[in-house]
Amino acid sequence: MARYTGPKSKIARKFREPIFGPDKALEKKNYPPGQHGNTKKRAKQSEYAIQLLEKQKAKYTYGILEKQFARTFDKASRMPGVTGEVLLQLVESRLDNVVYRLGIAPTRRAARQLVSHAHITVNGGVVNIASFTLKPGDIVGVREKSQSMEAITTALSGAVNKFPWLDFDKNSMTGKFINRPERSQIPENIKEQLIVELYSK
Repeated sequence: MARYTGPKSKIARKFREPIFGPDKALEKKNYPPGQHGNTKKRAKQSEYAIQLLEKQKAKYTYGILEKQFARTFDKASRMPGVTGEVLLQLVESRLDNVVYRLGIAPTRRAARQLVSHAHITVNGGVVNIASFTLKPGDIVGVREKSQSMEAITTALSGAVNKFPWLDFDKNSMTGKFINRPERSQIPENIKEQLIVELYSK
């Protein structure tokens, strides 16, 4: 399964946001990496550079590589609605993202690992494809044999269901994907219109 395996703190510093979760390195050095990262005299970014940076931030945030992200954008552009919002709805509907949102895993990377190792079910059947797109009404759960795993129980002990498009039952370790979220409900700091403008060139 292709995924980004490089340094996380370096990427977080590049965007000046904890896109992979809490990061002590980012807290200490809240400026871009490199020998000129902490200087005030930085070259003004072009419009293209700003748009490209926003796309890269979205890719790293959701753990999607270039070709897959481009395919997702193409799918979003052919669906009814505002393309940028539909794009975010599609990536939010990915199985690994929903497992993370439900609190079954502390990070998207950990959620992806749970899915790929066949610990997660959809509508009662095991699904090990992280990019699997959920539909409204789908039930996501933890495989019965995996419910006692320390990584899962630890994550759920501090989990709070704070997303209105998801409903989770801690006792049965199952969650319902009620519907695709509205843009205002998605907390990620992503300017999706810049991504649309980049792909429209």
